[in-house]
Amino acid sequence: MDKEFLKLRRFNLIMGGFHLVQGIAMVFLAYFVIDKLAAFQPMIVQNYLTFVLGEGLVLQGRELFILPFGILVALFLFLSALAHFIISIPNKIFNVYVEDLKKGINKFRWFEYALSSSIMIVLTSVLFGVVDIASLLLIFVLNVCMNLFGLLMEQFNSGFEKGKVKWGPFAWGSIAGITPWIVIGLYIFGSGEIANAPWFAWAILASYFLAFNAFPFNMIAQYLKLGKWKDYLYGERTYIVLSLVAKSILAWLVLFGAMQP
Repeated sequence: MDKEFLKLRRFNLIMGGFHLVQGIAMVFLAYFVIDKLAAFQPMIVQNYLTFVLGEGLVLQGRELFILPFGILVALFLFLSALAHFIISIPNKIFNVYVEDLKKGINKFRWFEYALSSSIMIVLTSVLFGVVDIASLLLIFVLNVCMNLFGLLMEQFNSGFEKGKVKWGPFAWGSIAGITPWIVIGLYIFGSGEIANAPWFAWAILASYFLAFNAFPFNMIAQYLKLGKWKDYLYGERTYIVLSLVAKSILAWLVLFGAMQP
């Protein structure tokens, strides 16, 4: 097998280790060190309409379940670690991974992103007050769709020639991906008291803005074949680094954001 792919295998194992260590650290902090974090268990609710005599249809709600916030933040990182290990350790799966990379496709990446990043966007939403189960479900599914559009983009353009790229899935995925953040923005700025927004709100939004633009830039650079991105494997390594950096920053910001008053 090409040495370049063997290096990529080792790189995936290392990055999986970084995700795993952080996930273990978060579980330890959440349940053995930081009491406030362990106590942060937001209630997920369901809103519904009911008929009240003399009042007509009235919006009401009921409590559904407590969200184990700390565990889910760690789960987000554990899923990323598991994905790196799955594509690197079993030879049969790694061989599929390699054959896909030769075609300019990595379906494992998009399926993993669909799960892990969707959990993170749901947790971020909860942190800013989105606790209605219907809204959270829509946010989760929209983010899943965004990542599946990423997979569709690669499948549509497998073996593409420069100048003949089909950008449709990229545009559709961008619409799906930005919508949950618009919802979060409505919650943050809904009161009109922007100056009173907590520091972690700005930190999460700034981190997301950078990460949101970095991932599509990497894809655009791949399909425009800019500089080192002419080699699909360079873009693959960039995706792996971006994933670790973006998920680590967002995970820790969301975790400590849960400790705020």
